Amino acid sequence: MYISNDMAKYKAINEQDRCVACGVCVKVCPKDAISIYKGCYAQIDEEKCIGCGICEKNCPAGVMHKVLRQPV
Repeated sequence: MYISNDMAKYKAINEQDRCVACGVCVKVCPKDAISIYKGCYAQIDEEKCIGCGICEKNCPAGVMHKVLRQPV
């Protein structure tokens, strides 16, 4: 079953101050929801993120985290 970002219970967040901008998360994200901002840290597009957690599992620095979305 396809999960759209409207149905996603989770989202990805990261610790920007600890991110080493290696780009692993960018490569593994199935929705192209992550980019590297000015070569400094990973930036997540919450509109595209489906909260799958693949970035968290693959981040070598351990700075990506899957968390519950807050109700709007």
